[in-house]
Amino acid sequence: MGQFGYRNPPEGYGEGMSNQSALASAPIALVTGATSGIGREIVRDLARTHVVYAVGRDPERLAEFGGFDDENSIVPVRADINDPEAMASLVAELDRLDVLVHSAGVVGQAHVAETPREEWMRQLTTNVVAPAELTRLTLPLLRVSKGTVIFIGSGAGTRASANLGAYAATKHALRALADSLRLEESTAGVRVSTIAPGQVDTPMQEQMQEQLGNEYIGTRYIRADSVARTVRFVVDAPADAQITDLSIRPRI
Repeated sequence: MGQFGYRNPPEGYGEGMSNQSALASAPIALVTGATSGIGREIVRDLARTHVVYAVGRDPERLAEFGGFDDENSIVPVRADINDPEAMASLVAELDRLDVLVHSAGVVGQAHVAETPREEWMRQLTTNVVAPAELTRLTLPLLRVSKGTVIFIGSGAGTRASANLGAYAATKHALRALADSLRLEESTAGVRVSTIAPGQVDTPMQEQMQEQLGNEYIGTRYIRADSVARTVRFVVDAPADAQITDLSIRPRI
């Protein structure tokens, strides 16, 4: 039993369990931002074929995943991705990692002239520095498995908008991080992808529209599970190929 309160699935998982054959050798995924929106749907989708470490801060939302047992392949992990020690401890308990999905993120809306340094640091730390550090920690495992790293970016990562300067800057930086990582790890066989959704029907989107004074109509936006299906498409790509960049936009 590790400090996060779960067994390590790759070692003892499946002994005397009804789904032993299905999950004893299941690939391992780690998903951040697992308690809300896109991240939550990614966890649910990947859990069909992977043992998924679902990392988030909300204990009530994590509890909804249930516990890791013979009927559930989701391992809830309450941790803050901005806590380097917590992330290092989590990674130290993994024997294997096949998929790493960076879905956690924050946003804030303000004119550049009205965005204080503290807000820049808040968004940069969560949206760029934390994914970079977690990737660094997990690379030894990903190299062994020839795994896949997926960064959930944004349309703001290619085209900035007014009053979203800090957020757009972090998403541009995240894409640059992914591009550099892909070049650096190509000989190791690690696949790196950036998925850039447009507006998605999530609590974050609702908050943004409220700040803008707009009526929130969720049907105008991409469903979070549609983004999760795109993640699945990247994960399931043939072994000889990697899907480097995908943009998803609302149909309307």
